[in-house]
Amino acid sequence: MRTLRRSFLWGTTAFVLAAPLTRVLAQAPPSTPPTLEAMTARIDGLYRSSGTIARIELSIVTPRQSRTLRMQSWSRGEDRALIVIEAPAREAGTATLRRDRNLWNYLPRISRTMRVPPSMMLSGWMGSDVTNDDLTQSSTFARDFAGSVVGRSESPAGWLVRYEAREGTVGLWRRIEYVVGDDLLPRVARYHDRAMRLARIMQFEDVRELDGRRIPTRFVILPQDREGHRTEMRYLSVDFDADVPESTFSLTELERGR
Repeated sequence: MRTLRRSFLWGTTAFVLAAPLTRVLAQAPPSTPPTLEAMTARIDGLYRSSGTIARIELSIVTPRQSRTLRMQSWSRGEDRALIVIEAPAREAGTATLRRDRNLWNYLPRISRTMRVPPSMMLSGWMGSDVTNDDLTQSSTFARDFAGSVVGRSESPAGWLVRYEAREGTVGLWRRIEYVVGDDLLPRVARYHDRAMRLARIMQFEDVRELDGRRIPTRFVILPQDREGHRTEMRYLSVDFDADVPESTFSLTELERGR
């Protein structure tokens, strides 16, 4: 039996400083795994739809302080997203817009819209361990990564799936490993940077049904290179396949602040 150590990310929510060990059995697994295609499609499409409206709570913890943001998001498919902060009051109206590969931030305090360069897509958003790419979901495993099923995982229980970035893929991550349950829901993800260092761990928790979909509704992100840092994201409500017009994703709407 071989043990894979993981040091861990924010992970979309972590209450521990290191993710539990994942063990892959050398012998044949106790059951037949879902196909790689099925697991990849599930991960890519878990929170996407023709039009999605969601209310989200984001908690950011550092050794010096903690803060919580509440926001609303609108998205369409893979290439349209608008996120507007609603609380606290001092940050209300701050917004992020994505159209295709372009990203803008609007800062109501100075009434200014700034375009985010591609080099900043992996930077933290609003001081969190969530990157701009995490929020806008601009990459997909089916398109940008080559996947393989490694074997059975005991802790957490499921299947270990490894995704390697394809040549030419832009981004920080060279390898991302998921443990996916027999129900095709992710349990944990480990992100390795271009130097193959384990950079962060993401845990998927609180599986519930929202608008007809059974999904993890809380994520814990644990960065492995920043002790005492943690980011937790929680879905408060989700409306899938909603009527979200194309006009939602304009600079005019970005600056409106809703």
